[in-house]
Amino acid sequence: MSVTPMLPSLPRLMVEDAVKAALLEDLGRAGDLTTDATISPDATATAELASREDGVIAGLGLAETAFRLMDPELTFSAKVKDGDRVKRGDAIATISGKARAILSAERVALNFVMHMAGVASYTARFADEIAHTPSRVTCTRKTIPGLRAFDKYAVRCGGGSNHRFGLDDAILIKDNHVAVAGGVAKAVQAARAYAGHLVKVEVEVDTLDQLREALAASPDAVLLDNMTVDQLAEAVAINKADNGGRVPLEASGNVAIDTIRAIAETGVDYISTSKITMAAPTLDVGLDIRIG
Repeated sequence: MSVTPMLPSLPRLMVEDAVKAALLEDLGRAGDLTTDATISPDATATAELASREDGVIAGLGLAETAFRLMDPELTFSAKVKDGDRVKRGDAIATISGKARAILSAERVALNFVMHMAGVASYTARFADEIAHTPSRVTCTRKTIPGLRAFDKYAVRCGGGSNHRFGLDDAILIKDNHVAVAGGVAKAVQAARAYAGHLVKVEVEVDTLDQLREALAASPDAVLLDNMTVDQLAEAVAINKADNGGRVPLEASGNVAIDTIRAIAETGVDYISTSKITMAAPTLDVGLDIRIG
């Protein structure tokens, strides 16, 4: 029986700290000079957050936090939820209350939503390409510094999966580790001896011979780096022949929107790419406001 994965959540404290820092950066030392100079403190407004192109939404919680931090009495009403697909022109949320607060929070709210929805939307494109296979597209640690948790959250909203969040939640033995350690098997054995029983060990290999060496050392997963489609297919066959395919295989390198389908069809379990976080275009989201 297949289980639909639950959408991720972001801790409130994490969101508030990030949004507060962004607002402080924007408000600077003197606050919103333009709004304070032109808008009466008593003016009220209703604004609509809307998507100007098709995509997948992410970051609504950060947008809401931006408005509420500027004025806790603002009303934020979401029309969709993170992970929902929207069409051009669809309303995402409405915000009502003091106009000054809405205007001052607008850019920070939009920046988070546009960036995170962009990551979610681009991830969805990759995920859609391989939806007919058991393979899953996964992100990497190549994220905007300081925003990793939000980038990885957006990947999940787009239908992707998360790789490790940092250096401390799993062991990933890369080619340079292998070189210094003296070989694939030695590196895996050292990692096994060091790691706690809940820490997964993955090793990167560049050749099929290294794959055979890795499988003999019983890692929890093997990363197949920059292999051709034919090599990936052979790697899957070797894995099945050696241990019934019990070790998950992850393909990485040369992954693009026009190559991921062929990679997935080789039978690998995961396909990791930095493109879904580092090359994703923002989703065009706008805020239209009227003074009431």
